[in-house]
Amino acid sequence: MAEPQQNLVGPQVRRIRLAAGLSQAALAAKLQIAGWDISRGGVSKIESRLRLVNDAEVFLLTRVLQCSLEGLFPSKVTSIKSVLRQGKGE
Repeated sequence: MAEPQQNLVGPQVRRIRLAAGLSQAALAAKLQIAGWDISRGGVSKIESRLRLVNDAEVFLLTRVLQCSLEGLFPSKVTSIKSVLRQGKGE
């Protein structure tokens, strides 16, 4: 069984990072300078949709990648149910 997807922004982070000519390590370094303690492996997990990304992290991604909030999200969302946390009491 495949692992559940943890975010919607991962593929766009990768696309924007590559367009900016940044490696995962370089993006992690820029994010660290901005105040987020993240490694290259953490960036990789975000891009692979294996790591949750909270609102503060999305904010820093837009700042460091110099993109709009809308630019971090897919134009078509086909797998939102696999990302949503669905449970009792939420």
